[in-house]
Amino acid sequence: MVEGGAGARETGTLTLAGVPIGNVEDAPPRLLRALEGARVIAAEDTRRLRQFASRANVRLGGAEGARVVSYYDANESRRTDELLTDLRGGHDVLVVTDAGMPGVSDPGYRLAAACGDEGIPVTAIPGPSAVTTALVVSGLPTDRFCFEGFPPRKGLSGYLADLAAERRTMVFFESPHRVAATLEAMAGAFGADRRAAVCRELTKTYEEVRRGGLGELAEWASGGVRGEISVVVEGARQRPGETGDTALLDAVSELEEEGVRRKEAIVRVAKETGVPKRRIYDLVHGVVPAERAD
Repeated sequence: MVEGGAGARETGTLTLAGVPIGNVEDAPPRLLRALEGARVIAAEDTRRLRQFASRANVRLGGAEGARVVSYYDANESRRTDELLTDLRGGHDVLVVTDAGMPGVSDPGYRLAAACGDEGIPVTAIPGPSAVTTALVVSGLPTDRFCFEGFPPRKGLSGYLADLAAERRTMVFFESPHRVAATLEAMAGAFGADRRAAVCRELTKTYEEVRRGGLGELAEWASGGVRGEISVVVEGARQRPGETGDTALLDAVSELEEEGVRRKEAIVRVAKETGVPKRRIYDLVHGVVPAERAD
């Protein structure tokens, strides 16, 4: 649906603006112009916004100044109503978060959805994303992926069990003080050898990408991890029930083509499918004829 038309604009426009995830030099010129021209800015943390503006040499609202209001989890519901009033009155509203894109594990979704319901124009200023940045530096498949946000604090085991058969690469956010426990739970649910990457402080001075099996990464993280954390986990190679001989042989072959030794490939496929390792070993070595009609 096309929103509005020539001469039909009576409301303001909501702009969701992506902010650099660490390096101020990643700020696009369009974002800087929007900050200078804005009259109403809703920021997840007003103090951090002003610090960013200072580093970027930007004057919020230009010479006239902008009305800057806080917009975070605790006040999102109440502030959404206030911002809708501004928009209905013809005032443009710019929403920014501490880093990344509003609405992606940050405030912004409720306001965008409400604007959509009322026909208020919504646009975005694209910017750096921790999701895609972590994905491309992880070394894991990027052709199909899903974003899971922050894992739940309660019911983590069940939540991860539901994802054990997910074949797409998965991207998670996690807090530094919980990442070790989360990685350990992932190792239990997905297998200690499932490949993953922990991406820390992306685009910042102390950026670090640690790759390995989930078990290995959980042990590393147990010593303490600091900074902003993204976790990227390889998808499952087999779905439950896809344990026919051909599928098992193809899974082992695929791993070998990626440089994994045959013995390790057999162990991985056995763990992911629940098929006994000896059965897969015998299939690979021709001890048991494969049923090619599966």
